[in-house]
Amino acid sequence: MSETISGREGLLSKAFVGLADALIDDYDIVDLLNQLVGHCGTLFSVDAVGILLADSQGFLQVVASSDEDVSQMELLQLQADDGPCVECVRTSSPVAVPDLAEMDHRWPALTEAMRTRRLYRAVYAVPLRLRGTAIGAMNLFRWAPGALPDDDLALAQALADVATVAILQERAVRRGEVLIEQLQTALNSRVIIEQAKGVLAQHGGLTMSAAFERLRSHSRNRNQRISEVARRIVEGDLELSALDAPRTG
Repeated sequence: MSETISGREGLLSKAFVGLADALIDDYDIVDLLNQLVGHCGTLFSVDAVGILLADSQGFLQVVASSDEDVSQMELLQLQADDGPCVECVRTSSPVAVPDLAEMDHRWPALTEAMRTRRLYRAVYAVPLRLRGTAIGAMNLFRWAPGALPDDDLALAQALADVATVAILQERAVRRGEVLIEQLQTALNSRVIIEQAKGVLAQHGGLTMSAAFERLRSHSRNRNQRISEVARRIVEGDLELSALDAPRTG
């Protein structure tokens, strides 16, 4: 990575402070997790990041991803109900796969899909867990095979741990409330965001990734929740031509 040590430490501090702020202030889970995805993509030598969360029925759903290739990779695992990301949640333990091509014996369907489609070769999954129970996983992907440093994996797990507390809210957990309703709200918001991306993509001739960047840029520039902006787009309450293009400077 191109970051200097001091620069990387600054980014890491910013990531932890942002997650900690969620513990004492109002926040949007989907926006929080998308920020986490962005931080991890910058901090670690990976090409993409995605996050899975369990819904109210215990089924895993893609709730945040850096691009559409991540969503495809994770959906393949969800459909097969197997793979490194699914196993990470099932075992509440990290799963490291430096080269997916060597995992024929473990995940034959996924490795076959990797060979026939444009999929990532290396996968590292860390659980979003509290007291031994995983509510999801944060997944780091690389196009080329190769190992991630142990220190990077430890930092990724630390970020995932803080994000978990931010989602669940520690006081509610102590009262025995797992906040399923809040998790379901996040997943519902993701559905609205996907619908809004489709509207923007069709309207502007954009890719889904570019549409998401347009949506995120507009929400951040106006200090609005991304889920609320998405809802206004889907319901036709927001003029699409008024959306901000992502800043490139």
